[in-house]
Amino acid sequence: MRPTPGKTRETLFNWLQFDIADKTILDPFAGSGALSLEAISRGAKKVYLIEKNRKVFKSLESNFKLLDNLQYQLNNNDSTIFLDKQNTNPFDLVFLDPPFNQNLIPSTLDLLTKKNYLHHKTQIYIESEYEMTPEILKNHLGCNCMVKKQKKSGNVHYCLISLESL
Repeated sequence: MRPTPGKTRETLFNWLQFDIADKTILDPFAGSGALSLEAISRGAKKVYLIEKNRKVFKSLESNFKLLDNLQYQLNNNDSTIFLDKQNTNPFDLVFLDPPFNQNLIPSTLDLLTKKNYLHHKTQIYIESEYEMTPEILKNHLGCNCMVKKQKKSGNVHYCLISLESL
């Protein structure tokens, strides 16, 4: 588990300050749940968290039990398996912060698109070991994307993208 550092999280939520309230959010590699907790504290309508590791999932259950369970849904599942199911309610925002060096970003972006997890106004936050380019994103999302913001902190690249069409 590689939690998003506090400074990176602060930057992300400064970028999103007007785009969190009343939004539905998908966090397919939840880890510590820090991004989702921050989103809930900033007025997200509902956050859906997926975490494969049973021990980490139990920690999430413990951390989230103090919140109104209408604000979140926890899933102890492999994200790839979970996302391979057809979805009927696309998300407004996706936090895509998978484990590094496992090539999970391309396959996850493919599933998000093919299984209807995104709509034309969805924003995606990505943390990765490499820089995201419009070409990489277009190859896996099948649409034009705009990299709205992008930064690097140490060995971590992070960016916020918006879809231009689906």
